[in-house]
Amino acid sequence: MIINALIYSAVTIGIFIIMEGVAWFLHKFVMHGFGWYLHEDHHRYTKGRFEKNDIFGLMFSLISFLFILNGTLYGINISLAVGIGIMMYGIGYFFVHDIFFHHRIKIKYRPKGQYMQRVLRAHAVHHQKSTAKEGVSFGFLYASKKYS
Repeated sequence: MIINALIYSAVTIGIFIIMEGVAWFLHKFVMHGFGWYLHEDHHRYTKGRFEKNDIFGLMFSLISFLFILNGTLYGINISLAVGIGIMMYGIGYFFVHDIFFHHRIKIKYRPKGQYMQRVLRAHAVHHQKSTAKEGVSFGFLYASKKYS
C-alpha cells in the first residue's frame, strides 16, 4: 500500500516536471508556429476577458480531466496520477502566468522571491522579443538564471 502511494506520488511529481518540457516544446513549435493564429492575441492587447490563446489551456484541462476520469472510473491509478500531475502543472501555470504576470485576476499579492522574479522577467522578455517564428524564453514555470 505504501509502495503504491510512493509510486503514484512519484508519477504525479514526474509528470508535473515533464509538463514544463511539454509546454516549452508546444509553446516554441506549435504556439509560435502553425498555432500562431490562436496564440497571436496573447502577444497583443485584447479588450475581452478571454483570448483565442485560452484554447490551449482548455485543451490541457480536457486531457487532464480525461486521465483523471479514466483513472477514477476504471481504477487505473497510474492514469489518475498522470491526470493529477497535469492538473497540478496547470494550476501552477495559472497562478504564475495568468495571475502574477498578466494580472487576469486582480489580487494584491505580488511575488517577491528570486525564483518568481526570474520567471516573471523571462516572460516579460518573451513578450518583448518573440514573434510568430522567433522568440526567447518559452518556458512557463522555469527560467534560466540569465533572467536573474
